[in-house]
Amino acid sequence: MSAVDLDAFAIVHGPEWDRLAELSRRRRPNGEEIDELATLYQRVATHLSVLRSAGADPTYAARLSAVLAQARTALTGSREPFLGEVSRLVTVSFPAAVHRCRWWALASAGFTLGVALAVGRWVADDPRAQAAVASPAQVRQLVNQDFENYYSEYAAGSFAAQVWTNNAWIAAVCVALGVFGLPVVWVLFQNAVNLGTVGGLMAAHGRLDVFFGMITPHGLLELTAVFVAAGAGLQLFWTWVVPGPMPRSQALAREGRSMVTVALGLVAVLAVSGVLEAFVTPSSLGTPARITVGVLAWAAFLVYAGVLGSRAARAGQTGDLRDELVEDLAPVAG
Repeated sequence: MSAVDLDAFAIVHGPEWDRLAELSRRRRPNGEEIDELATLYQRVATHLSVLRSAGADPTYAARLSAVLAQARTALTGSREPFLGEVSRLVTVSFPAAVHRCRWWALASAGFTLGVALAVGRWVADDPRAQAAVASPAQVRQLVNQDFENYYSEYAAGSFAAQVWTNNAWIAAVCVALGVFGLPVVWVLFQNAVNLGTVGGLMAAHGRLDVFFGMITPHGLLELTAVFVAAGAGLQLFWTWVVPGPMPRSQALAREGRSMVTVALGLVAVLAVSGVLEAFVTPSSLGTPARITVGVLAWAAFLVYAGVLGSRAARAGQTGDLRDELVEDLAPVAG
């Protein structure tokens, strides 16, 4: 749309824009004014769509976005219903954001498991490595008593809250510091070393079955949540390195909002993991039953994130805020 066409478009439709703005400011419109407000809202929304598709001057788009936002407030209230927002987070925004960072999450999983296996093998096979961790008496105390007692030492409710808080903090750190890259890798490395060290000690004393029997029921979901958080942070870092056609500040803002969505969604995922760790892992259920519960919870999350995430991605969703809640951007190439 040329400048001349744009000016003509604004002259023709400007009175409707002004009328919509005027009606939106009225505190108590009557029935006829409400009907007119709704009609003008639809028309001006169409005008905004035309301007955006034509790549017109973003000044006009910004003006119409502001007018439409004010009109929407007048028609529906200042905010969406709470349950509607929660529903959108659960069914669209969170799965879409997880889908966006899935490859970084898989890379985080591969890195963590690789380091954990290497450390575990080294600790299991090298007595000097075991001695560096703790004294022989302390190691025996860990593998024969402390590892199992850890999951039943505290009341289940308070233990679940403690686990959830700790893991939610780790996830938040991964997202918040993700733009710097290295802190996320360091968190993953520390977790991998701790996991591998304990596993290696248990293996060296013939207790590897106990190790997997206790850690699997909650660990599958818990570690997956940590990998997703790390993937979100690394996705943000990569956006800083390679912002694409958008200016770096705008690309980071968009990606940052999506990654905050990941952090919010993982709060619920880690809450489930904490419940499993507090109530299922130390329960009197047999090891196969406890592992089955953990595998089912893990599989349910993978199916949920995979199916809804793919569907949201095909619909063009990224986990960002709705279009009307973000800034208008100038057209870019690419």
